[in-house]
Amino acid sequence: MDVYSFLEAVRKKAPVVHHLTNWVTIYDCAQVVKSFGASPVMAHAPEESAEMSGLASALVLNIGTLTADFIESMKIAARAANNKGIPVVLDVCGAGATPFRDMKSAELLDNARIGIIKGNSSEIARILGLDVRTRGVDAEHVGHDLRDIARDLAGKRDCTVVITGKEDIVADIKGTYIIRNGHEMMSHVVGTGCMAASVIGTFAGASPQDITAAAAAGLCCYEIAAELAVKTAKGPASFKENLFDRIFSLTRDEIASLQKVGR
Repeated sequence: MDVYSFLEAVRKKAPVVHHLTNWVTIYDCAQVVKSFGASPVMAHAPEESAEMSGLASALVLNIGTLTADFIESMKIAARAANNKGIPVVLDVCGAGATPFRDMKSAELLDNARIGIIKGNSSEIARILGLDVRTRGVDAEHVGHDLRDIARDLAGKRDCTVVITGKEDIVADIKGTYIIRNGHEMMSHVVGTGCMAASVIGTFAGASPQDITAAAAAGLCCYEIAAELAVKTAKGPASFKENLFDRIFSLTRDEIASLQKVGR
């Protein structure tokens, strides 16, 4: 995979990425999109969410700070995105933690065309219907092959499925990418998972012709930047600051020498 070509598309096209996302991490989601060279928009009100989706290249939904009325805004935005034909990313943050999250995730999936479902192992397993629980927003052990889970959900929902973890799995009905980049320090920073969904939306918005490859390339770039950022970090705070800088300055040579993407 020519990962750099997907980053080049982001920088050239500067896609507008509309978010209805987690209030805890909203700034970081906006900044990671901006650091890659795209344009973030965070419009949550139902009165304008459809119109804003109509102006965007991709839509990112994140149920991290979930309320019933927020889900209604998400449905409005997602249907508008479907009408325009732009990619919709759903981060099922916390699915498997409470019945309410499971129910609202299902509502979103049943009421709109979701192109990419993203979550950790237990969140995605729960969306597939397996009897697993999530510890808040942290993954619990899943006693099944994660590649099979990703492929099964991709087939069931006719979409791309992303499972993030020590290795990331990006699957659709045609095949699977495995990304082995990243660093353990990412797990010590609140919001790296939410930022990953924003990165996926950014790359899918710039390369909608192949959202599965775009998602894999986006995660690879994001995690290569993390590997570079940690070299001069003193802890989680300086790591996050370095991460944005490294994303902004990523080069073709850095990506070519560090990318770990397999099938």
